[in-house]
Amino acid sequence: MTLFKGAPGAKGLSASTGRPARAWAGFGAAAVALFALAPLALSDFRLGLLAKYLCTAMVAVGICLAWGRGGLLTLGQGVFFGLGGYAMAMHLKIADAGPGNLPDFMQLYGTATELPWWWRPFGNPLFALAATVLLPMAVAAVLGSFVFRRRVKGAYFAILSQALAAAFAIWLVGQQATTGGTNGLTDIQGFFGYDLDDPVNQRMVYFVIAAVLLLLIALVRQLIHSRYGELLVAVRDSEERVRFLGYDPANVKLVAYVVAAGTAGLAGALFVPAVGIISPAMIGIVPSIEFVIGAAIGGRASLAGAVLGAIGVAWAKTALSEEFPAGWTYFQGLLFIVALAFLPGGLVSLAGIVRRRRAAPALPLGGAA
Repeated sequence: MTLFKGAPGAKGLSASTGRPARAWAGFGAAAVALFALAPLALSDFRLGLLAKYLCTAMVAVGICLAWGRGGLLTLGQGVFFGLGGYAMAMHLKIADAGPGNLPDFMQLYGTATELPWWWRPFGNPLFALAATVLLPMAVAAVLGSFVFRRRVKGAYFAILSQALAAAFAIWLVGQQATTGGTNGLTDIQGFFGYDLDDPVNQRMVYFVIAAVLLLLIALVRQLIHSRYGELLVAVRDSEERVRFLGYDPANVKLVAYVVAAGTAGLAGALFVPAVGIISPAMIGIVPSIEFVIGAAIGGRASLAGAVLGAIGVAWAKTALSEEFPAGWTYFQGLLFIVALAFLPGGLVSLAGIVRRRRAAPALPLGGAA
């Protein structure tokens, strides 16, 4: 049976033995680029922008697992990104305010004399750190259990996840006294005792983000190449056959969805000290679509492609939107359409296409015999 395990053979053996070597070489090159070349070549401002792009790449790692391997078009990753971001920002705002004081926006917009009850646990740094990952994963587990057990999939799942992102952003805007409303949580000055205005500390935040990204890539790659990863692909390609063999496809898809939510939540948490703000504009429908666009253009089935695509699209948004503020959104949408229509494997698949065309025997002028 070859449903979950590749058939033996010389070609498969050489591919499996060469895969770890290529992976280690890729990790080494990425580590050198992120920890040595980038800090030397980029100014503090550009390095801060790269930290922001790397947070986007973390979301793409989860999208690669859920969509690229599991076929789950997750158009609501902004929800989990926002949950992680707000959990971190709430703790940092409480720390900035000092013991017994309210965050600045509550003094400006609200009438409360003490922290709301649901804010108080985030004053504990351990609780806040755990919440940045566990809260998005818990929400994804509840939503995923409801959706997957009712066999909602395809476009219906994508629309439902997108509607969740819109509802979450609208709720945040309406809670101005406790969430900052449209402005969000801004002017974050410290990060666990470190002053974020200090360039040295900003570089420290960058190194933390780069290290977490590499760790997430390693963990998700291990998951992809495990037996579970093979089962996830089998569910994507033939869900009914997997169910006939005794597996529950709902549980298989739920794991991928929850892991993707956790990576997005962690990305949102690290985005806050990198940028100093989190707001509904960063977590609604548009940002959720942008996360997917980056992974699709780079190559949603490849971790390297999804990560590089997310970084490239985020960089292009910053660079091109300054020159073409009205046209960037249309150009981004066009890129997404072209990638899905003409290059489903993303830019990372171009090398394979070129190799196959070079290896294909040339036909005689008269055509095939």
